[in-house]
Amino acid sequence: MQDQFNRKIEYLRISVTDFCNFRCKYCMPPEGVPPKKREDILTFEELYYVTHLFVENGIKKIRLTGGEPLIRKGVEFFIESLGHLEKVEDLALTTNASLLLGNKAQRLKQAGLKRVNISIDSLNHETFNKLTGGNLDDVLKGFHFALEANLKVKINAVLLKDINDHEIGDFIDLTRKYPIDVRFIEAMPIGPTADFSKKHFMLSDEILDRFELIPFKKQEKSSPARLYRVADGIGRVGLIQPLSHNFCNECNRLRLTADGMIKPCLLSDLLIDVKSPLRKGEDVRPYIEQALNQKPQRHYVSEGKSTTAAMSTIGG
Repeated sequence: MQDQFNRKIEYLRISVTDFCNFRCKYCMPPEGVPPKKREDILTFEELYYVTHLFVENGIKKIRLTGGEPLIRKGVEFFIESLGHLEKVEDLALTTNASLLLGNKAQRLKQAGLKRVNISIDSLNHETFNKLTGGNLDDVLKGFHFALEANLKVKINAVLLKDINDHEIGDFIDLTRKYPIDVRFIEAMPIGPTADFSKKHFMLSDEILDRFELIPFKKQEKSSPARLYRVADGIGRVGLIQPLSHNFCNECNRLRLTADGMIKPCLLSDLLIDVKSPLRKGEDVRPYIEQALNQKPQRHYVSEGKSTTAAMSTIGG
């Protein structure tokens, strides 16, 4: 698929649930977000049907998000069904890893999962709990289970000034110990948590001023991260800079929400409904085409225009 700006769209992010067992302050307001009614959420059969249409039109990479995707029962069977789509080259999951315990990671690997991105915003137990409401021990156990299952692992850490910026060196040290990517993400001031993100916003370029990072000569064009390494590292350090160095020109993705909306841009409120035509028995391919054609050239956060949705309902 190719949009009107000649970007090749090959990546679909699917939110399988809007529920989450964490309350990350940059993602969800303290009072939470009203959950969608069960009947408003696409079944796995419906999600599979819409996804296979995307794949037939050129999608090669799929990532499952939430909320927290591992909350939804049967997600490993959904992953297995997606793994049978021959044209899918990469199948990944974004998770907080708190439920990636026991043999869960191994089962997901056997089902066809190739990679996991794990959200860890602090390596300090107290800070982590204050920021997310979660238990860092469970998350770190999930991280190690993912490594033991031979899944490719990336850690995502949202940069937050005066909260976790003193831990940057500790995160970078993980790339000396493990063959993983550690990616620092600039906080995005969107939705009901915008004020929190603005208050604690930090330019990721500050990391380059404070640490000796060696840039990779060959960058991954389709990745939003600028990649670096430390001299004695076995992993990589990534900077994701949606505000200071946006990657809209290389954006290759669309999003499908749990309640059946296609979201052409993460930072826009534009939604194309595929659930209604799907449940009426209509052909949904024209709606996929519409989403592709309406994908904006760039986001307008710097101009004060952004999505009003909570990040937890979008899946990042």
